[in-house]
Order: sequence, then structure tokens, then C-alpha cells
Amino acid sequence: MNLRESDLPGIGRKYCLDTRSGEKLVIVVHNDDRRDLFHMSPDDPDEVLSMVTLDDEEARTVSAIISGISYTPRLAENQEMALDGLIIEWLRIEPSSGCVGKRIGELDIRRNTGATILAVTEKNHRKTMNPGADYAFAAGSTLIVAGERKQLQQLKHLLTNGSL
Repeated sequence: MNLRESDLPGIGRKYCLDTRSGEKLVIVVHNDDRRDLFHMSPDDPDEVLSMVTLDDEEARTVSAIISGISYTPRLAENQEMALDGLIIEWLRIEPSSGCVGKRIGELDIRRNTGATILAVTEKNHRKTMNPGADYAFAAGSTLIVAGERKQLQQLKHLLTNGSL
């Protein structure tokens, strides 16, 4: 994640956020308490894909939701109990992940971690159910994985670093 701030004289303050997944957000906090949120094209930094303007109350409500103040997800705990220790998670492959370009078989995922990759959704929305050893990891993909907590921790480490 990369966050840059700059003053906008007479207007307010500008925040530019490059997310780990490659998305770009620009947030302008106006002196009159308005907030403009811009979702920028990752390919063309000048192209606005969408824009929302919020007043102060709306911005604070959205902030509370995003930060987890008003609701903290409990699904993982419930899933683990219901499945007797088995956890199903969605993991996003970040551009900086050490596994990008490597194959499931090359990393020997199941033998090294004990976790199972159930499915993959690519950035272009293509889905692969039960990917085989030849599947190569790509930045922006989301993996649906299953395993016990320790196995998933090892899997996350392996995906992030490209090795154990």
C-alpha cells in the first residue's frame, strides 16, 4: 500500500492511495467538510472510473463501517466451529507476492502446507475449479482455500514469499 498526501490550497487536502491489489483511490477532503472519492483506472492515472461525493455525516458513517466500528465480521469463527476446525478463506494474490508466475506443483502446496486450493477467480473473472499442479499464480487472482488454521498460515507464508 502506498499513501501520498498533499495540500490543495483553498480547497483542502488530497490523499492518493495505491492498494496492494493495484487499485488506485484519490480522496479529497474539502474545507467545507465534503469528501470526494475517485476510483482511478490502474492503466491510465488520469481516467476516473467512478466518483462519489459525501457530506461529513456520510463520510463518518462510511468510515465507521470500513474500520469495523459498527460491525466486526464473525463468519470465520462460526465457519471454523461448524466445520470442526476446517476453515475456508478467500486469499488475494498481490502483485508483490512471491508466488506470482509459479505453479501449484512447483510450490508443492498440499505437501508443504496441508492446505487445499478449491478454486481460483482471475482478475478477468475467469474461474478455475480445483486447479491442478500446472496452474500458475497471477497477480490479482483470488484463491478459495481450505485447511486448518496452522495450514492456512503456512499457505499464506508460502504464497507471500514464494517459499517456506
